[in-house]
Amino acid sequence: MEQQKLPNVTIVIVLSIIGFVCCCFAGIPGILFGGIGLILALKDQKKYQENPEGYSNYSQLKTAKILAIIALAIGVMYLAYTIFSIAQMGGWEGYMEKVNEIMEQYQ
Repeated sequence: MEQQKLPNVTIVIVLSIIGFVCCCFAGIPGILFGGIGLILALKDQKKYQENPEGYSNYSQLKTAKILAIIALAIGVMYLAYTIFSIAQMGGWEGYMEKVNEIMEQYQ
């Protein structure tokens, strides 16, 4: 029987890398892309577990899953840091005042 490739491995790798690179934007893109990548990786893992002899790229799937977990974890940590920073500045109003001060400084 000819071995096939798991269908979502490349997509998971791309989503994980995008999530890793974009996690600096309040963590939300990292959570989104990493979460979607992890869901797709888990779907492919179930397919592999049903028929292990039928697929040839399981090691790539494991790598993609690890990348998705890393992107998701960094996104969650950065979002928590952003929320903590805003809370330390006195909430949303304090944060916006600080942003306005900085904007006025550079005009």
